[in-house]
Formats: sequence, C-alpha cells, structure tokens
Amino acid sequence: MPRNWKELSQQVTVSEQIRPEDVAHIAAAGFRTIVCNRPDGEEPGQPDWAEISEACRHNGVQARYVPMTDREPTDYAIDGFNRALAETQGKVFAYCRSGARSEVLWNAVMARRAGRAA
Repeated sequence: MPRNWKELSQQVTVSEQIRPEDVAHIAAAGFRTIVCNRPDGEEPGQPDWAEISEACRHNGVQARYVPMTDREPTDYAIDGFNRALAETQGKVFAYCRSGARSEVLWNAVMARRAGRAA
C-alpha cells in the first residue's frame, strides 16, 4: 500500500485514495476510524464506499462517509468530520483522492473549534 500519509495531529492522519486491502494495514497501524472524504464515482476504477466500509467492518475499524466534492468544505462536511473526531477515542485516518480535501476539512474543523470561521 502507498504510504503517502500525512500526520496532521496526534489523532489525525490523511492520505490519498486507499483500497479495501489497505484497511488491514491501517488498522494494524492503530487507527480506530477511517473517514472517506471522496464521493463515489469521482474517477473510474476508484473503490466505492461500500467496499471500503465492508473492509473496515471486517477489520474492526469504524467507517465514516463524509464526502466533499471540492476544496470548499460545507457545514455538513465540517460537522460530520468533527463528529468523527469527537466520537473516536484513538486515531483517525481520513482520505480523498490526494489527501488535500481531507486536510482542508481538518483545518476547517480546527478553525471552527477555535471559534474562527471555516
């Protein structure tokens, strides 16, 4: 599996698109939740959320689907990502096509928590 992981905090790491077979490695690295920030069908050949979610279930990892279509986070996406972070005791692994949207979303959550506009 590619290891283009970027640790944003002690809790959150972001990455490019993963495949179902990557979930076991992510779980073994200590992640408790995987958050998908990529909509299904964005690109041909991309694994859909159902495949990733099933791999998460099989590996004892919580799965969250919080898709973002561009780099401008919606309130829905910010709230969903914030909930995933708040409800996870342990590490969260978030991904999209390149990891950039997941990082933008994490920054929006941090800004909102700090009382700044996202």
